[in-house]
Amino acid sequence: MAVAAAGLVAGCATNFGGMTNGVTSALGEQAPPLADGKPQKPVRIGMLLSLSGYGPQTITAKGMKQAGELALFELDNPLVQLIVKDDKGSPQGAAQAAQEAIGEGAEIIVGPMTGAAASAVAPVARRSGVPVLTFSNDRRVAGDGVYLMSVLPEQEIERIVAYAAGKGKRRFAALVPADGYGQVVEPAFREAVARHGGAVGAVTSYPLEPNAMLAPVRALADEVKLTADSTAPIDALLIAAGPEMLPQIDPILTYAGISSDRIQLLGTGGWDFAGAGRSPAFVRGWYPGPDPHGWADFAQRFSRSFGQGPPRLASLAYDAVSIAITLSSAEPGQRFTAAALTRPTGFTGVDGSLRFRPDGLSERGLAVLELQTFGGNVLDPAQPVAPPDGRVSTR
Repeated sequence: MAVAAAGLVAGCATNFGGMTNGVTSALGEQAPPLADGKPQKPVRIGMLLSLSGYGPQTITAKGMKQAGELALFELDNPLVQLIVKDDKGSPQGAAQAAQEAIGEGAEIIVGPMTGAAASAVAPVARRSGVPVLTFSNDRRVAGDGVYLMSVLPEQEIERIVAYAAGKGKRRFAALVPADGYGQVVEPAFREAVARHGGAVGAVTSYPLEPNAMLAPVRALADEVKLTADSTAPIDALLIAAGPEMLPQIDPILTYAGISSDRIQLLGTGGWDFAGAGRSPAFVRGWYPGPDPHGWADFAQRFSRSFGQGPPRLASLAYDAVSIAITLSSAEPGQRFTAAALTRPTGFTGVDGSLRFRPDGLSERGLAVLELQTFGGNVLDPAQPVAPPDGRVSTR
């Protein structure tokens, strides 16, 4: 059935230039099967994504839409329909899109992509008793019916620092972006290092403009090198960056003589993207992420269906729609309750295990990987990582 479903996805999915709103069913427009001689009412899932425009976020959103459609067709439940709404990349648009989806019968919402949009959607969904599985990793929006699909930055930092400390690293430094993400990463980094018996030797923020980042990155590199012959050398350096910044930081560190040959480089989940290994300074660096085997299989299926590889965040959309479909078989009013979403067994998807907590945060299984020229090699298998102020639940 999966092969036939893949063909249906390729034929029915919205192309990058096509419509941005609509209802997709597992069997196209076929009517739901009969039960006791009466048509069964379809279960509708609302999906909110920033589909209009031309920037990187729009490209990612359209890939996430396709991933949601792929989940719909692969799980092949003709009673489930996906209502896709364009939130226009704004909180106001997200609130309106949520209202429209709920008005059209959505019993659960997956998306939106940002914390600001999720904050706007939350009260709309709450008034109708509709839970939200958001793709944002902003913990401030979690709770009271809003659940985070994403891994928190604090969870990633905890995983990689704990692993490095376990491998004998004692003095840490960090390079973090001068933005809201960096403001979350820095205190999480300091707390994790202290928790695991290490010391922080230096933390430097870098501006996001390429020319402006040159001086602070060089200054940190010089500081790291100065400690090399001391009694307490900096032996681990965290680089908090993703696909936009990592290639720009790479030549600065290379010129300064900083690489994993000289000091153990550490990353965040932002390192988990195709082509990361083309930045040679970071090869053999360690970073946290889901086990790559699930992603590799998903990416292959996605590529067969749509003729191109998925954006990395597409797995969140696939898993969110899969969770909704998994719970859809329960009776109306019992499908998407807090008890159902926070079930002790959790869920398993492309990115491994996921368990929602009552406070809306999630426990994710994170592995530690070593960056290779092509992909990542698993150094330590995935294990649950609790949000920083919580405990990992027992299974």
